[in-house]
Amino acid sequence: RRHSTPGSLVILHPVPVPAMACSMFLRWVLLLTVSYWPAAGLLCHAPVRTPKSLSEARGSIIKMMPIGVPKVAYRVPGAQQADWVDLYNRLYRERIIFMGQQIDDEITNQVIGVMLYLDSEDSNKPMFMYINSPGGSVTSGFAIFDTMRHVKSDVSTINVGLAASMGSLLLAGGTKGKRLALPHSRTMIHQPGTGGAIQGQASDIKVEAERILTIREKVVNYYSTLTGQPREKVIIDLDRDNFF
Repeated sequence: RRHSTPGSLVILHPVPVPAMACSMFLRWVLLLTVSYWPAAGLLCHAPVRTPKSLSEARGSIIKMMPIGVPKVAYRVPGAQQADWVDLYNRLYRERIIFMGQQIDDEITNQVIGVMLYLDSEDSNKPMFMYINSPGGSVTSGFAIFDTMRHVKSDVSTINVGLAASMGSLLLAGGTKGKRLALPHSRTMIHQPGTGGAIQGQASDIKVEAERILTIREKVVNYYSTLTGQPREKVIIDLDRDNFF
């Protein structure tokens, strides 16, 4: 409540507000917060149920918050306190690389950079690549594959879910004797493809077809050499999607 005096001095008097009104106002604010989706930055148009209690409202807010990349505590040698670092950065310190998505240019550059750094740091220690990937770009996959063969460190490959397409070639590209697959993991091999319909003039289509056939020959030779299987058997196994 505001009260004016002759000298234009404004005096504010506290007005008691019922506890029920405060509770309703707070619930209204929480309701607006619950109906807001922070990950997308948009208002949800789905109907929102009014929370029965403040604890329920707070729980709804926590459930809708995106977790992002998990963080773990890590103390740098010589430091007194531990800092929170991204999980993947912590794994890199243990020479562990997790290939857990489709193979594209972005993840390829990250993996290659980490492998080159770890190899320059200590080439006598092995690296561990955990694979759970549906495959992806042939060019990007070959870039990682060539880097695995380029570094001096041994690269142990472990299939922890699905190693399909180029993911299976990376699995086979690990150091001999250090290629593993977990009991319920699956490996899929098949012929390389274009990733879409080929359009253009006949000469362009011919060039693209010759390029795919060249890649196919390389894949057959690599599978045969790395697994010890006869080339003829590899060609038959690559004819269709083949799961192991």
